[in-house]
Amino acid sequence: MSKPNIVWIVADQLTPLLTGVYGHPVVQTPNLDRLAASGVRFDAAYSPCPVCAPARASMLTGKYVSNIGAYDNAASFSAEEPTVAHYLTLAGYDTVLTGKMHFIGPDQLHGFRARLTSNLYAADFAYVPKRGLLPEESAQVEYTGPTGHAFNYLGEAVKVGKWSQYLSFDEETQFRALEYLHAQGIERESAIFDGKNHQPFFLCVSYTHPHEPFWPPQAYWDLYEDAEIGIPEFPDNLKETYSTLDSWLNEYHSIDKPTTLRDPASIRRVRRAYYALVSYIDHKVGELLDSLVDNGFQENTVVIFSSDHGDMLLEKGMVQKRTFYEMSSRVPLIISNPKLDAKGHKSSKEPVSLIDILPTLLDFAEVPPEQRLPIDGRSLVPIITREETNERVAFSEYHSQGSHAPCFMIRKDQYKYVYIHGFDSQLFDLEKDLGESQNLSGNPAFEEIEKSLLASVLEQFDPELIEQDVRSSIRKREKVKQAMRRTHQSWDFPPFFNPRKNLMDQYLADKNSLDR
Repeated sequence: MSKPNIVWIVADQLTPLLTGVYGHPVVQTPNLDRLAASGVRFDAAYSPCPVCAPARASMLTGKYVSNIGAYDNAASFSAEEPTVAHYLTLAGYDTVLTGKMHFIGPDQLHGFRARLTSNLYAADFAYVPKRGLLPEESAQVEYTGPTGHAFNYLGEAVKVGKWSQYLSFDEETQFRALEYLHAQGIERESAIFDGKNHQPFFLCVSYTHPHEPFWPPQAYWDLYEDAEIGIPEFPDNLKETYSTLDSWLNEYHSIDKPTTLRDPASIRRVRRAYYALVSYIDHKVGELLDSLVDNGFQENTVVIFSSDHGDMLLEKGMVQKRTFYEMSSRVPLIISNPKLDAKGHKSSKEPVSLIDILPTLLDFAEVPPEQRLPIDGRSLVPIITREETNERVAFSEYHSQGSHAPCFMIRKDQYKYVYIHGFDSQLFDLEKDLGESQNLSGNPAFEEIEKSLLASVLEQFDPELIEQDVRSSIRKREKVKQAMRRTHQSWDFPPFFNPRKNLMDQYLADKNSLDR
């Protein structure tokens, strides 16, 4: 039996709590519904680090960010780390990436044979944070990273039907993905005609939406013309409920600067734009699924849909990601494998992580255990086939860019525990308190649960060692950044395209060039 093709679709900053496929009554995601109907939806999947570049490095390697040093959006992704693309290349796959992956460092392929689009964000150390620098060093550094994220969450910042570089990027991402699938379809027919086997492919399609800025196309905005847009409530004691990490992040995002951030009309406009962009991504998913059918791949292609992290969307008055609340750290994860017997299994409540995707794909590709190096993730196949009875836990961590100490989260059973090293903790019962409004940390009735969860965190992670490593990493990267500025060096990726316009000729020419 031939190995399955694999299409991995990644959205950016998409919380499952605002999707129809996860039960939202308003947001329309018919194509994700369609995908879930043929696969398994994971209802407790988490980002290993709720921010872009670290989450992506972690999910591609199957390792926690503290084990690969990918601490923030300006931390290098080591070329020494084998990714799923390396493994699948060795397993005989053609490995191709189109869209955003936010690689930081000189290696901008990380195992993929081809990358079909350029960078969206800086590939160098432009966004190195100040945390960990000595006072005299910090005084000399002009931080060039993003500031004032809260201003993107004002109704007045929403623009409808306007061109943006981000929409342009996703359109290019989609075009390259569909072009590749059509070329593969031509090669498949040629292989069948010649009585040969068609090389399996691994295509990763990664979009930047629904990440802000929220500039939805008009057609998707119009979908929600008369829709009821739910908004969060803000209790009078909201600031008293914030953890130390929450307070740090609110300062980092400039929460207190916009005076109308909690205005109901403003929030409704922001959320309507977000709904629209979720439907925009859903439409892209539908086009990919249709292309698999049109090119004869639907019976032998694994399709995975995920995001790197979520978005608070003004929940608790907070914006963006980086925190461990469900809106930020939980991610959608849907896996459809037409040749794997899921035994009627349509959803799973087991806590899982994006780091579990790599071993899952290696199982699908039949990569033998002896050909794999140690990782932190665990295959999801036993959950899909309902053969696993052992309970799981999911960890997440965040240590930089707005955080001033190592921070960890563990999800086990219905409990979520957040540990901020040297500061406070949070404990939530998600079965009774999905909104995470009742912090049970310090409650004598939950003392044993809290002790057990903290022990699990400290068994997996060493906060003191991580703190030293984060500080050392930032100081080293700052030196490299300063030198690269003087020499005008860049690690940005320029994609190469064969000038031939015939898809099959272009595809074969690209592959033949590798053989010479």
